[in-house]
Amino acid sequence: MLAIERKSEILAILQREKSVLVAELSQKYNVTEETIRRDLDKLEKEGYVKKTYGGAVLSKNTSMEMPFKVRAKTNKQEKQTIARLVQGTIEEGESIMLDSSTTSLMVARNLKQYKNLTVITNSVEILLELSDCKGIKVISTGGELRDSALSLGGRQAEQMLERYNVDKAVLSCKGVSMEKGITDSNEPEAHIKGTMRECAKTTIWAIDSTKFDNVSFVQLAKFQKGDIVVTDKPLEQRWQEFFQDHAIQVVAYRKSDKVID
Repeated sequence: MLAIERKSEILAILQREKSVLVAELSQKYNVTEETIRRDLDKLEKEGYVKKTYGGAVLSKNTSMEMPFKVRAKTNKQEKQTIARLVQGTIEEGESIMLDSSTTSLMVARNLKQYKNLTVITNSVEILLELSDCKGIKVISTGGELRDSALSLGGRQAEQMLERYNVDKAVLSCKGVSMEKGITDSNEPEAHIKGTMRECAKTTIWAIDSTKFDNVSFVQLAKFQKGDIVVTDKPLEQRWQEFFQDHAIQVVAYRKSDKVID
């Protein structure tokens, strides 16, 4: 395994477990402990981790953004569940905007059987994913490439989005708080998502359960009446009451495979 691949896997483990041990990683990848320490040194310099005695923990930096390929491996089952639920809110003939999140990529994969759909996105991965779908008209925002996120952004992308009025925008985020609202780790990405929201009649927030009660670097938006929140498990009572008070529809997965509002 190449060093860059090993580092990516270590980051994915940290995203899931929040901490790692040098000795365990050494055995897992069949390399010396010194090699693992060098990997962790590099990850610490890049701002992703904080080294501890015998290992490392995930950085708590609110502006830290994991590479797309690492995020794609994190909470994969939860994102797949959310994507199936989001699909149930999208109808044939609609126009939608999808952000560059890994959750939106999962959503795109669930839309391939549609016969009449327009998708506007700034995600390079989604553009490729839907490129061979005859029933889906795919429009790219254009703009400046952010290689770590595999997304397109900048003023050019925002101006392109502003030309359109769509039925729905499917957006994700890094954190959701009753006090701080919806937050993200990257300001340019937050601007793009905010623009998508302004262009849509309805905003669908695809948020896995780990994001609730977390606050990230920059405020993306506040919840608004008519928003739809889609998540992978039933919400705590206080969150149910919060959304009910703000006239926000909730679609949450239950083990019984029933979708609740």
